[in-house]
Amino acid sequence: MRRLLYIPVNSKTEDQSVSKTIGRAFVDTWMERTSEYEMVELDLYREYIPELNAKFFRSRAQLVTGDAYSALGKEEQGAVDRINQLCDQFLSADMYVIAAPMWSVFFPSILKRYLDCVIQHGKVIYVSSEKVEGLLDNKERNMVYIQSSGGVYPALVSAKFNHGVNYLHDIFKFLGVQRFEKIMVEGVDTPKVGREKAIQKAHEDIDKVIGKLLQ
Repeated sequence: MRRLLYIPVNSKTEDQSVSKTIGRAFVDTWMERTSEYEMVELDLYREYIPELNAKFFRSRAQLVTGDAYSALGKEEQGAVDRINQLCDQFLSADMYVIAAPMWSVFFPSILKRYLDCVIQHGKVIYVSSEKVEGLLDNKERNMVYIQSSGGVYPALVSAKFNHGVNYLHDIFKFLGVQRFEKIMVEGVDTPKVGREKAIQKAHEDIDKVIGKLLQ
């Protein structure tokens, strides 16, 4: 059984959040059209995502173990345990679906905190004095990023505004994920488009993206 890890990133409820609305529509449609997947959901605003601390690490991107772990307080040990759990969950996935709003031409900071937790040496990356490389190319993995935004950003200026999209594309490619698809839910707050039209177009894009991934 393959695993889809769905990561919504918004403090709003699903009926209030456009990104969560489209994220749910995507994963529901995907699960209806495929039989070999199970879904695991990780809502970053409802789950414990530790803030990283230098005491948690024995070297760059490698968590403490043994005596160094035992020397930590119970709360700190719990944070290290949670980081390991998140990393193992991330590694177990064959497909990642992240749904987030555009905030300050990026995405909510808790998503970056989560990625910092799971990108660990010896698991997701390999770090040496000579190189750093991703380790997720050991099996086929796909990534779909769903971003909602109030404005509309034409192709000519998109790179200036969609830094979150560009970052996620680059980091997942570096980690070894073979395919990256995106669904841009734009114009949510504009008179010309608005929430309902943006959602309607996003549903059409869902069908297109799933069709590409299932080819």
